[in-house]
Amino acid sequence: QVQLVESGGGLVQPGGSLRLSCAASTSIFRFYNMDWYRQAPGKEREFVARITSGGLTNHADSVKGRFAISRDNAKNTVFLQMNSLKPEDTAVYYCHAESRVYYANSWGKGTLVTVSS
Repeated sequence: QVQLVESGGGLVQPGGSLRLSCAASTSIFRFYNMDWYRQAPGKEREFVARITSGGLTNHADSVKGRFAISRDNAKNTVFLQMNSLKPEDTAVYYCHAESRVYYANSWGKGTLVTVSS
């Protein structure tokens, strides 16, 4: 179906910033709803943010005001700007593509974000 490749993870100090990217292979990227999820060790995978095909966004309460999802349809890419990072943000971050119209439901392999001094 659609291949998703995350990048931009790494080690950052508390209070620092990172921008994650997710590049999609599909030619109909502009019609997909795109999400970011994350999973910390020993925890369930949790929702972080969504941006719809129409550009509407919502963010989990735990990241609201600190993280911002965006997309560039010309580049078939979705971003997650992460500011004021906390140790609790440490997790593998996964990109997700969804469309009921095109029967799409795909996951990337994830990128690790570690927030530590």
